[in-house]
Amino acid sequence: MAEEIMELISSQEVNFCGSLFKLLLSLLLGALVGLERRQKGQVAGMRTFALISMGATLAMLVSIYIPQEYMGLKNGDPGRIAAQVISGVGFLGAGAIIQMKGSVKGLTTAAGIWMTACIGLAVGAGMYIISVAAVALIIFCLKSFEMAEKVLLKSAEQTIIRLKAGVIVSDTSVYHCCFDKYGVHMMDEFIRYDYTQNFTTINFMVRTKDDTDFIQLFKELHETGNVLSLTLTNEMNN
Repeated sequence: MAEEIMELISSQEVNFCGSLFKLLLSLLLGALVGLERRQKGQVAGMRTFALISMGATLAMLVSIYIPQEYMGLKNGDPGRIAAQVISGVGFLGAGAIIQMKGSVKGLTTAAGIWMTACIGLAVGAGMYIISVAAVALIIFCLKSFEMAEKVLLKSAEQTIIRLKAGVIVSDTSVYHCCFDKYGVHMMDEFIRYDYTQNFTTINFMVRTKDDTDFIQLFKELHETGNVLSLTLTNEMNN
């Protein structure tokens, strides 16, 4: 009995037992990736990734089944339906990306959605070992590379320090010195001058350490003179 089930599961032909196994396996693999994303506070979690993975598997099964059962069907290419999954899942990925005026979030989740769809296709095609290995590599990538980035960059996620000065600022080096003192790495700066009101707005795009003392940093920035306001934000605006 067990041998018959294994034969059905490993068969290249689409059958009920093999299809059910593939759907269950893709559900499990997708849920594992979704669990990691959910732990990071992303909206797309276990259910979303499991459904994406199963949907891609089902699309692959349909792609194989149609030419298998209808050999006389014109243009019966087993890869045509599956190919549309790759492009179609991009809409889901785009929905996971949030742009907030200079700060983009959700790119990793979008990439995970696309990869999970590919895993679903692989499961549907019977590439079980490759699919499991791919999920293991995805989780390894998400877990390990995040820690590696923190060690190598020695900083937390990107943020923006917005400074509004009551003068026209021609030299920002005094602010750079404050950032250097507190180990804040400045990536870029965006300056807007208002000559009618005689003030300057500067958005400093920075990376900060986990233990950065923002209270003391802001105090020293304020003491540089003519600083009207200081804001820590993720949005790039004026």
